[in-house]
Amino acid sequence: MDLFRWFGWPFRRDQETDVSEPEDVPTKDEFLTPRARFQGEFTPANLAFDSNLQEFAQRVAYICGLETAGKITPNAAHAQIRDLYEELARTHEGLGIGEPEQ
Repeated sequence: MDLFRWFGWPFRRDQETDVSEPEDVPTKDEFLTPRARFQGEFTPANLAFDSNLQEFAQRVAYICGLETAGKITPNAAHAQIRDLYEELARTHEGLGIGEPEQ
């Protein structure tokens, strides 16, 4: 019994079938920097902050990975994360999220 034919795999080049990737396979960019679908009340400010928050989380993950691998010191990692958080807080204030509308 031919195992390739039993599993349904093409055995010879002339027997190859159209094998395409499923549509749910992420691209290289989507795999490296995944983006979650926006959930919540849609406003331009909320959408912008959501994007900034996802970028913050991605950068923190990279910094943690570098620190864990010993590429940067814990103090340098803490300083970089603190700077990223302060930038995120300025963005939050600048967009006026969480303030009562007048």
